[in-house]
Amino acid sequence: MLKKIKLQEAVGTKLAHDITEIRPGEFKGPAFRKGHTVCDEDICHLQKLGKNHLYLIDLAEDEIHENQAAAILAKGLAGDGICWEDDPKEGKINLYAERDGLLIVNTASLAAFNMIEEVMCATLHCHTLVKKGELVTATRAIPLVMKRALVERAAVIAGQNGGVVSVQPLRQSKTGLVITGNEVYHGLIEDRFAPVLTEKITALGSRVAGVAFAPDDAEIISQAIRSHLEKDCDLLLLSGGMSVDPDDVTRKGIRLAGADEINYGAAVLPGAMFLVAYIGDIPLLGVPACGLYHRITALDLLLPRILAGERIGKKELAFLGHGGLCRDCQECAYPHCPFGKGV
Repeated sequence: MLKKIKLQEAVGTKLAHDITEIRPGEFKGPAFRKGHTVCDEDICHLQKLGKNHLYLIDLAEDEIHENQAAAILAKGLAGDGICWEDDPKEGKINLYAERDGLLIVNTASLAAFNMIEEVMCATLHCHTLVKKGELVTATRAIPLVMKRALVERAAVIAGQNGGVVSVQPLRQSKTGLVITGNEVYHGLIEDRFAPVLTEKITALGSRVAGVAFAPDDAEIISQAIRSHLEKDCDLLLLSGGMSVDPDDVTRKGIRLAGADEINYGAAVLPGAMFLVAYIGDIPLLGVPACGLYHRITALDLLLPRILAGERIGKKELAFLGHGGLCRDCQECAYPHCPFGKGV
């Protein structure tokens, strides 16, 4: 229950909630925190904030204050690799990455949570690479006073399946590269793929254990794959031979090497001819020629997810279509752009 009192009569009372101050372009936050005892010197400041009355709160047994509600909500939302401080401001709590890694958002649970009246949660996009301490999620209780049952219901929905948000660490992979193509194998042109792929691998904390070159010969390609596997590589990247030309035999070489799951084609431009295959649990990624021309392709969307332990299949490749069209900007701003950020 809220009791309204005149501002001049509020001296000596404790504020029942944070009072927000906004100075455009300078500051937005609590000018006074919940529990602050109002004194004579505060009256002028409060009037400038548009306050002619203040409110006293007498909570019923089934009611809860916005700050208490925010803490309950945050606890439900936070999954593995997420941290937060139990110090809500204006009924809001920020949640942060507890470690470097890949942000995972359970979008179905997030939507179900946000369907509950009087609560909200906003996150960064799923599959965003984040650093320790980075803000990834925020939640708040919208009204000042809420029904406890409503808050607890929202928290239960959020907490199902380990929370709405988590940060998965990237494993440190021992990667083998197979560069295919007669023109490179026979020295007619200089290879430019290995340096590009190596840079992408090392930027994510993994290392390239070896580079093999193979002509457009399926058997030799399969031998190069098996050689990397015998050296305990746990991730393979193959470049070239991914198009529809008859002499593009890399896919056949992957089959000969023993791949028992091959998905060719991703709903991404650039990167439509991307390939994901598995030999047991070891992923093989076929990178089409666009990887030499474009700075960001399907590889950049999928490599972090694979290093985070996700198994990529046909469904995952299909869902990339929403947001999978690169605008090919003159000055690339990825990842601060819509590419790969389907809802």
